[in-house]
Amino acid sequence: MEGIAPPFRAVGLQEWCDLTFLHWRYPPAAVRPLLPPGLRLETAEGSAWVGVTPFLMRGVRAPGLPALPHLSTFPEVNCRTYVRHTDGTSGIWFFSLDTPRLWFIAALRTIGLPYLWARAQVDRTRPDRMTYRSRRVGPRAPAELHAVVEVGDLIDAPAPLTRFLTARWWAFTRRGGVLWRVPVSHPDWPLRAARAVVVDAGGLLRAAGLPEPRDPPLVHFSPGVRTRLGLPRRS
Repeated sequence: MEGIAPPFRAVGLQEWCDLTFLHWRYPPAAVRPLLPPGLRLETAEGSAWVGVTPFLMRGVRAPGLPALPHLSTFPEVNCRTYVRHTDGTSGIWFFSLDTPRLWFIAALRTIGLPYLWARAQVDRTRPDRMTYRSRRVGPRAPAELHAVVEVGDLIDAPAPLTRFLTARWWAFTRRGGVLWRVPVSHPDWPLRAARAVVVDAGGLLRAAGLPEPRDPPLVHFSPGVRTRLGLPRRS
């Protein structure tokens, strides 16, 4: 994937665990108007792709500091699409990121990431089954996720589309009317095939300004990776 972040000094360390990628195809015309100036929609197989990605954060901390068990372990659900900056850099544009930790929301909103308060949980109900739930808190229109995912076999050689959807090293944000990019570093995702037994993400997608999908999602699961995040850079 083009646009791999160059070496950078980490300001945040995290583990992203028990993560499921739920992806839906969309007509590009449905997604393009939701992007800010300076970013172009990136497509694959003729479609835009929108992902809902629930997972468990662990060990959230700054380098050199210990992780506090309760404060640094919590669920997150993000809703995103895939973009390319006018300079050619590929990355992620987040419509929303939902989590129950108010301190984390306050910290990350300062750099323009659209974090929102939600009650959420991630449960491994069987060795091969994950259950995710989230419901946004506050006066906004309800935005919920309920997904039950069965985890299958290890994927030895990810297909080009799978790489397109998962191998991303920049997140774009908008703050003060200006685009910024956040570098992210982690090993390649260890991916497994997966199937959504139950999935209801329509509320999250509608809240982002998208129509509710009609088809089932493309699903991948990962036990997780350790990540390093750098300071935002003006684009």
